[in-house]
Amino acid sequence: MKNKTKIYLYSGSLLGCLVAFLLMSSDQIDGNFVANTTVDIADFYAFEGQSPDHTVLVVTLQGPLSIGSVTEQAGFDPEVLIEFNIDNTGDFKEDVVIQAMRRDSVMYFFGPVVIDQEHQGLVREVQVEALSGQVQISTLDSLYISEDSALRLFAGPRRDPFFFDQNRFNSMRNGTLAPEGFSSAAEAQDYFAQSNVLAVVVEVPNDLLGTAPAHAGTSYGLENLPNAYNIWVSTKRKQ
Repeated sequence: MKNKTKIYLYSGSLLGCLVAFLLMSSDQIDGNFVANTTVDIADFYAFEGQSPDHTVLVVTLQGPLSIGSVTEQAGFDPEVLIEFNIDNTGDFKEDVVIQAMRRDSVMYFFGPVVIDQEHQGLVREVQVEALSGQVQISTLDSLYISEDSALRLFAGPRRDPFFFDQNRFNSMRNGTLAPEGFSSAAEAQDYFAQSNVLAVVVEVPNDLLGTAPAHAGTSYGLENLPNAYNIWVSTKRKQ
């Protein structure tokens, strides 16, 4: 099974709702075995929900897709398992997982499930035994959000939320505009403005994730940091 992983810290306290700088990261260029495939992770986001005792986890996949190009070919792959891993003890091993996998036109969600020490760090090829909810996969013209369980769920295409002036960056990298640097916020052009991604969104009560551990930055002498979950997301294809 091939697998791709992205790792971030999530701020788990009430004041940490903006999750250690909102924890946005772009990953538009990947190795040959994942780039432009159905396991390709674009970005991962984590932030406080409408209620401060809820956390929202978002992973975007297969970006960038041109507007209107979300077809069966570009849709969620039923052979790919999406997994959110949450470390609530500070040892950088998953203690809780939430999984998502497509079946026909529905995305099924499993967990949150507590992972014992014997099974931490393993590549899970199948769903955990805890179906928690499901949601109809949205399209660009329809919106489905499931609130039938403790989780709020969404799956479907959305406009790519990542902002980056790629053309300016390329000019700087090539040395033609190096002295000038990046454009101002008012002048920058969003390279991804006309592209889509596939998104999976889970809003989960914090009491299902456990108590967040001390922020990892405290190990490096940083002070006054809120407690923080360590969270990473993986995609895994059946072989």
